[in-house]
Amino acid sequence: MKDRSISRFWDVFSKKSVKYGVKPDSILWMVKHAERYIKYYPNDKLAQHSGEFVTQYLKDKYRNPLLLDWQFRQILLAIKIIFTEMVQVDWAKEYAWDLWEKKAESLKSRHKTTKDFSSDDLRRLKESLNEKNDSSKGLFKKVFAYYPEYIERLVKSIRLQHYSIRTEEAYLGWFMRFLSFHEMKDPAELTEKDIETYLEYLVFKRKVSSSTQSQALNALVYFYKSVLNRELSDCIAFTRSKKPKRLPVVLSVNEVNKFISLMGDENIHSLMANLLYGCGMRLMECVRLRILDVDFDYQQILVREAKGKKDRVVPMPKKVMERLKQQIEIVKVLHQGDIEQGYGSVFMPEALLRKYPSFEKDIKWQYVFPASVVSKDPRSRVMRRHHLHETVLQKYVKRMADKAGIAKRVTCHVLRHSFATHLLENGYDIRTVQELLGHADVSTTMIYTHVLNKPGVTVTSPLDMLED
Repeated sequence: MKDRSISRFWDVFSKKSVKYGVKPDSILWMVKHAERYIKYYPNDKLAQHSGEFVTQYLKDKYRNPLLLDWQFRQILLAIKIIFTEMVQVDWAKEYAWDLWEKKAESLKSRHKTTKDFSSDDLRRLKESLNEKNDSSKGLFKKVFAYYPEYIERLVKSIRLQHYSIRTEEAYLGWFMRFLSFHEMKDPAELTEKDIETYLEYLVFKRKVSSSTQSQALNALVYFYKSVLNRELSDCIAFTRSKKPKRLPVVLSVNEVNKFISLMGDENIHSLMANLLYGCGMRLMECVRLRILDVDFDYQQILVREAKGKKDRVVPMPKKVMERLKQQIEIVKVLHQGDIEQGYGSVFMPEALLRKYPSFEKDIKWQYVFPASVVSKDPRSRVMRRHHLHETVLQKYVKRMADKAGIAKRVTCHVLRHSFATHLLENGYDIRTVQELLGHADVSTTMIYTHVLNKPGVTVTSPLDMLED
């Protein structure tokens, strides 16, 4: 479709959504769900779709353990509008929309409630919160003194949903800052207007980015729904932070050469930096790498449960193969020492650990880049060896870039940007690069083509046209 016809299509789609009772502030999500369905079948026109296309897509979404019932209904309605109102194909009239609507009900029971928390889980939760309160002198201590039950219920809900500890810390932080902003008033008595006021304060006073403001909103929506069992309106009206359009920072091949050469190969941090550029991994994907994910025979690395809970495979650079083997041997010796001292366990996904309890001490599941000391897990309270902290690698990359005299702001993610751009420069197609990066949508990968387009480089400057 041309730009004008695309615009007209979504305009009609939005109007049809309103007729189905969709609130104005939810129209954007309806459009996103419809777009994702269309992009799921990039080579097939909508008029050529059959009911099997829809069934396959809905089955795929239904398998997502994090999807809530109302989200699934939104997806279902968006697809229904496409085929019954927009494309108007014959099979859509007889399709089992009602059956899928009933299946959405079962998603409610699939999500745990706080009643599913075991006594041991509850004991560990209370221990961790009390310990954090004892060691805290700041906001946590203040909020915990006022509302310990809210904090406990919020953290309990997050852990039942198996959200990461980073999500837990972020949501807890936004909840506490929200209460502090409103002078410790009971959140049950605060209104949606109070939420709007706080979100606008973040933009106008704190000058936060669009993503930061969105995270704050998500945290508050989660708190009210999971702790107070209160659904917030879709019509929360507040000034949104504008998302600036920025191009990624990319190092040239010469700059990468200089950076890599300067690091040498004498330490673990240089090996990790080589993997960031050589595999295109994200920072946390690199530090969380486990021994069983490194496949020397096929010369590839499995990136497990990356962004969006998806696995992917990336090529293993031949230049680091021997160093990786040496690093794994070092880990084996370290792990054996931990076992002899009564430790040796590693963090494992809860469901996998319940099924295979012996895996937590299996060498295969140990981190390739372990921390230098054994420490207490903040959730399970078990003493274990975690992975190397990401800030260590971040500081190392910055220090080496400064030492190399690179004038750009170099971060771990810049090495990932450079990986993608250099592959495209060497003729690899955009779909291949999308798979290697783990992007759900090819439009995300398209941002790296700015280097290939080179709009400013192919134009001769008028200054150079002047006669000497």
